[in-house]
Amino acid sequence: MTNIPRSEHPRPQFYRLEFENLNGEWDFEFDFSNSGEQRGMFNPDCHYSKKIIVPFCPESELSGIGYKDFMDAVWYRRVFTLKKEQLKGRVMLHFGAVDYEATTAVNGHVIGTHRGGYSSFEYDITAFVREGENVITLRARDDTRSGAQPSGKQSQSFRSAGCSYTRTTGIWQTVWLEFVPKYYIKRVDITTDYKNGAVYFEAITAGTEQEASVSAEIFYNGESVTKTETALSYGANLLCARIDSPKLWEPGKPELYDVKYTMKASGKICDEITSYFGFRTVSVKNGALNINDKKVFMRTVLDQGFYPDGIYTAPTDDALRHDIELSMSLGFNGARLHEKIFEERFLYWADKLGYIVWGEHANWGFDLSYPENIKYFLSEWTEALERDYNHPSIIGWCPFNETWDNNHRAQDKEMISLVYHQTRAIDKTRPVIDVSGGYHTEDTDFYDIHDYEQRIDVWAERYGRIEPGKIYDPLASRQYSCGQPYWISEYGGTWWAPGRKDGWGYGNAPKSEEELAERYYGLTTTLLKQENICGFCYTQLTDVEQEQNGLYSYDRKPKFSDETYKKIREANTYPAELEKKQDSTEK
Repeated sequence: MTNIPRSEHPRPQFYRLEFENLNGEWDFEFDFSNSGEQRGMFNPDCHYSKKIIVPFCPESELSGIGYKDFMDAVWYRRVFTLKKEQLKGRVMLHFGAVDYEATTAVNGHVIGTHRGGYSSFEYDITAFVREGENVITLRARDDTRSGAQPSGKQSQSFRSAGCSYTRTTGIWQTVWLEFVPKYYIKRVDITTDYKNGAVYFEAITAGTEQEASVSAEIFYNGESVTKTETALSYGANLLCARIDSPKLWEPGKPELYDVKYTMKASGKICDEITSYFGFRTVSVKNGALNINDKKVFMRTVLDQGFYPDGIYTAPTDDALRHDIELSMSLGFNGARLHEKIFEERFLYWADKLGYIVWGEHANWGFDLSYPENIKYFLSEWTEALERDYNHPSIIGWCPFNETWDNNHRAQDKEMISLVYHQTRAIDKTRPVIDVSGGYHTEDTDFYDIHDYEQRIDVWAERYGRIEPGKIYDPLASRQYSCGQPYWISEYGGTWWAPGRKDGWGYGNAPKSEEELAERYYGLTTTLLKQENICGFCYTQLTDVEQEQNGLYSYDRKPKFSDETYKKIREANTYPAELEKKQDSTEK
């Protein structure tokens, strides 16, 4: 697999040995008139004039296409070969993400349509494949200007501008086949309880068998710790294991346990999967985020997840890890994963490195003023919540960011509230922010604001004397706090692009690196000194195209001197007043 781009297994938290990565060269065709279906392009023998490298979108250079204008529809085709032994069970076809509406055919048979540019989906294609050559055909339709689809920071204009960037169309995450038995494990949800040393598994299985069971064996540092097993029942299968004095997953201290799931039918092993989990309990109390009942000040950075050569797709797995390491090297303990549902490999590295993140949907481009549009949002968001539930690095969910008015039409507050409650219903273990930065409804577990004020004296006046019930809110005329924990989840954004006339950032650019470093230090330490502020999120980790306010360049190169980075690191690691005030019962 060394010649296959992004050849690593895309789901390390649900690893089944029998899989085949389908990344690499596919046939490709533009369909600007969206007439391909009428022209017979689902026919496996239809002519395609171009080649593309999957999983990179056609807008990217790594795809081999590099076309950046709007594309109403695009087509993909891939021939793959199956051996006789691979057909003994079921053949599953997985797509990490396809933007936006993906209709898939196998050997000319349309097997389904998935809507949602950020969530993963799969098909059981057993009935449509045969020994020898087979053909996958996929049409992706994408309209970022429709108002009906979440599209995040993808530009709705021909060119990128401000904080909107190059679009992504079609396949942008790994495509792979998985060979599973007739009876198999579809999903396992993991919930941990560190106080009682308990870990709960909810296994969803496929197929029926009277004498069947599923087990979970837990390992630490390669040694078996405990094992639990249950007979299969209809629907969910619940297992519980207990571990004395469990090792805890914490920011910067990512203790992880491995687990092996085994499904047996008629006494014989039919399915095995390896996974991992961390003992990590999130709560919201005493004005702060708590991890394992300890207050944690969120020292986070805004991460857009864009790459100069791959756009939405990291060029390598190492690039995903490197972004986290860059952030942690500056003293950040986490990130807001901004206006994009990140791929699972990023979350895997966050789990492994002890990096806390807020999971967020790409709601920009989605018109929140029409309640009927909920059908275009909630199904995709639900898929993301279910896919990423088990990652200890995710410490909260944020379905919406900055829901500004659309043509003088305000957001539908009932829609916001519905999504908040649906998120809490799916995941009862994490807090939820209804709308980051505004406009908040009464339904939110944190009250966060965005403020790009650059003057330290004005900043200190706003945030130097925050008290319970007395906060600074730039949108107070449209929203109000109900006493939730308070944090500044976007700030800074300081523009730094000497000599570049087409750059963009917030406020007046500093005249020197020294001024930039002092500005960063003053803004950041003001927040850390307040016990009634529970976190910050600096904009942003890297430059993105014309937005030149990153701490590193778009290609992840240093922008500043070692002295400037030292000052930034000192600010980020300044002792937080909130963490000093831990009650003795919380320590």
